[in-house]
Amino acid sequence: MRGRGAESRFGHWDLVDAWYPQQALTARPEARAREKIDRQLTDAGWIVQDRAAANLSAGQGVAVREFPLKGGPVDYLLYVDGAAAGAVEAKKEGWTLSGVEAQSRRYSEGLPDALPAYRRPLPFLYESTGKETQFTNLLDPDPRSREVFTFHRPETHREWLQQAGYEQSRRALPGVAESPAPYAEGDTLRARLKTLPPLMTTGLWPPQITAIGNLEESLARNKPRALIQMATGSGKTFTAANFTYRLAKFGKAKRILFLVDRGNLCRQARKEFEQFVTPDDGRKFSELYVVQHLSSNVLDPTAKVVIGTIQRMYSMLQGQEDLPEEADEVSSFEAAPTMAKEPLPVAYNPKIPIETFDVIITDEAHRSIYNLWRQVLEYFDAFVIGLTATPSKQTLGFFNQNLVMEYDHERAVADGVNVDFDVFEIRTEITQAGAKVDAGLVVDKRDRQTRQRRWEQLDEDFTYDAGQLDRAVVAQDQLRTVIRTFRDKLPEIFPGRTEVPKTLIFAKDDSHAEDIVRVVREEFGKGNDFCVKITYKTTGAKPEDLLASFRNSYNPRIAVTVDMIATGTDVRPIEIVFFMRSVRSRTFFEQMKGRGVRVISDTDLQAVTPDARAKTRFVIVDAVGISQLDLTDTVSLEKKPSVSFEKLLEQIAFGNRETDVLSSLASRLARLDRQLSSADRQLLTDAAGGHSIRELAAALVDALDPDVQVEAARMATGETDPTASAVEEAAARLLGKAAQPIAANPQLRVKLVELKQSYEQTIDTTSVDTVLKAGYSEEATEAARGIVRDFEAFIAEHRDEIDALQVLFSRPFRRRLTFEQVRELAEAIKRPPRQWTPEVLWEAYERLDRSKVRGSGERTLADLVSLVRFAVRQQDELVPYAEQVRQRFDNWIAQQESAGRTFTPEQARWLGMIRDQVATSLGIELSDFDYVPFNQEGGVGRASELFGSDLHRLLEELNEELSG
Repeated sequence: MRGRGAESRFGHWDLVDAWYPQQALTARPEARAREKIDRQLTDAGWIVQDRAAANLSAGQGVAVREFPLKGGPVDYLLYVDGAAAGAVEAKKEGWTLSGVEAQSRRYSEGLPDALPAYRRPLPFLYESTGKETQFTNLLDPDPRSREVFTFHRPETHREWLQQAGYEQSRRALPGVAESPAPYAEGDTLRARLKTLPPLMTTGLWPPQITAIGNLEESLARNKPRALIQMATGSGKTFTAANFTYRLAKFGKAKRILFLVDRGNLCRQARKEFEQFVTPDDGRKFSELYVVQHLSSNVLDPTAKVVIGTIQRMYSMLQGQEDLPEEADEVSSFEAAPTMAKEPLPVAYNPKIPIETFDVIITDEAHRSIYNLWRQVLEYFDAFVIGLTATPSKQTLGFFNQNLVMEYDHERAVADGVNVDFDVFEIRTEITQAGAKVDAGLVVDKRDRQTRQRRWEQLDEDFTYDAGQLDRAVVAQDQLRTVIRTFRDKLPEIFPGRTEVPKTLIFAKDDSHAEDIVRVVREEFGKGNDFCVKITYKTTGAKPEDLLASFRNSYNPRIAVTVDMIATGTDVRPIEIVFFMRSVRSRTFFEQMKGRGVRVISDTDLQAVTPDARAKTRFVIVDAVGISQLDLTDTVSLEKKPSVSFEKLLEQIAFGNRETDVLSSLASRLARLDRQLSSADRQLLTDAAGGHSIRELAAALVDALDPDVQVEAARMATGETDPTASAVEEAAARLLGKAAQPIAANPQLRVKLVELKQSYEQTIDTTSVDTVLKAGYSEEATEAARGIVRDFEAFIAEHRDEIDALQVLFSRPFRRRLTFEQVRELAEAIKRPPRQWTPEVLWEAYERLDRSKVRGSGERTLADLVSLVRFAVRQQDELVPYAEQVRQRFDNWIAQQESAGRTFTPEQARWLGMIRDQVATSLGIELSDFDYVPFNQEGGVGRASELFGSDLHRLLEELNEELSG
């Protein structure tokens, strides 16, 4: 066969057809499936042979085609070291494979008696169409099929057989009775996961114990994916180190992959694993097992735990020699191509077979890698375990709704694992409504990339809105006013403090961050060490060194970042999270906010902020109105910020059991508990009859939990689905019981108030400003809304009648969209009374939400494709079709270069013309070379000279890649 070249050049198994002669394209479906299977078996290290020419000594693994068995011929019989070990049943593309399992099982039992085998029935069974493959290991307890990317290597089968007790000398030979294997249910990974020893809980706290126990129960039930949700700062990585050790030692996992979002989190995770002291052995993890940080594209074969970024693992699967250092430091969210809406293609790489890892742990599992990078996870035949503080619906879907642990911010606050937060808002006129620069004035023009300046006198008034700030427009006084207000309000935010608290500012981009750093230094009158930028573009000092200083030293007091510190990074002394950029994602906002929730000891905090007494809360400074957006499900426990602690206690005493009152009390108690000295904490515990303040807060949070209330109603009524009134009654009982230790103890309430007043001063917070609207008039907006509404209704009504809509609605696309089909759609929407054109529709969407629309100006017919995809939510942004084609073309060129395929300058110029043809006409055909611009350059004759016999395949490939 052709070795590695096919995958590295084409990326997907379904493109392998291009390697076969034209007559193969007309072959029957079963034959085409076998051609692909031949290819995949060969790449996985099997020697594929016809039965008539079989030579079982040709290699360790031999796959013999059309082998006769008792139940009929099997498509492939798999031999390992000369003895039968498995079978492959091939089906045509589109065949549902679960229905083939009974047939495969008959084949596994039908090996002629005279032939050698490790066991009967044969243990390793595959069903495959060439595009989809599933595998069953009969050595497993309760064998269950699972989908795999491709076939396992012969040496892996040999290893599994040895683990199960089937040594080569124990093969069942002709005429010799097969002796039973010395194992119960099979010594396989899935068998071992059923018999893990009890967890040693030393050094673990209850949520971590629950997370590990529930995860191991999920693994024992052979669930392929599991998600652990634990609040930021609650010890997710430490929890992962614990169960990783158990999987390595007792589960005998071959190798475990720990994937993170960016390079600095690799270093943080490696440190956690290396310092983890094993509970039963007493030695550090790194003394027992090799922990590799993937800082290059070379996998250490001795490593038990491999820590790396998902973008590096993708580059390794693509066969790239290395990944640029800066690409490892940018989050996978940023690194993924912005126009990609489908998973990035992954090809089989023989150097990294699918069985390389038994378990994959993906940290920050909320990130959108599952849209763009999920094939990296699905490439490996491994259990996937997700860790996140903020699971999204998409994340839960990827993990099959298997949420084995749920420990949220509110519970963590009550347990003293997180601190709660307050919101302090800053608004300025320009921030809300933009501004106007009068004609005749001279303005600076600055290149966003090079930052080079020039000057220009305005010929007419220049008006901009708030959405353009710090991207298209930099209003220097707006930026300065926000920073100055922050500086002046610090005594109000943190009364009695003179030191600037450790502050993390989120900027829109690197250029914006640069502007913020300059203004902060000027307005505070401080030097370079006071405020620093920490982004992947920082040079001179490594970002991790700046992070270490921010975490452990007095300076810097303020750090400005874009995305680098947004997730996962542990900087416990942060007391202010300052938003100078907005985000749309609830989960991303939660992660950014989570940089402030981590608790820190009083001593450690005072080491970097001398005038701080304790970290009892953190403050979100909102300069962009993000707190007014409906982004987050996690809200502050504090529901009654204007009610004093004493009044809350009084309300409880007189029978108030409103949820807002109880939630606020829980927040205040948790905050107070963080401030108390040991003596005062014991004093309150004694006054509460042996219950700690933390326990009282946790009881209130439990009683407020809707799930707990429903469960209480079930227990009270004996009904699986209790009525709303029953739930309300159960909730009232729970809330009353949780409040009773405080309501019935006046002495405790007096002591709480006395201690609260001695530990905290009153904070005067500002009222919420009204955000002014900036944009089109209400009449114009309503007209645009009507056009969009009618257009989307038209699509829904005619999706089964118009060919173009049928193609665009099909997922995956069953056929390529043609220019004539789009022209038919354009004519349909232009007929009265609609009279829509691409320009009219584009402008309507732009008016409603300019932030989601790119590329104003003249539209082409091809842009109807973008409009339909955006209207039916297949795309999050409305982007010109030609721009998407250019992006896909650039990605394709990059893939070719990474595979070692180069083009001459003239070939590159012709490829550019082909790209432009696809951008305007949605495709390229050989007949197009008879027209401008191709006929002016020599037409089809010159194209054939340049690309030779590859021309037909190249056109098909570009049609597939560029049309999206």
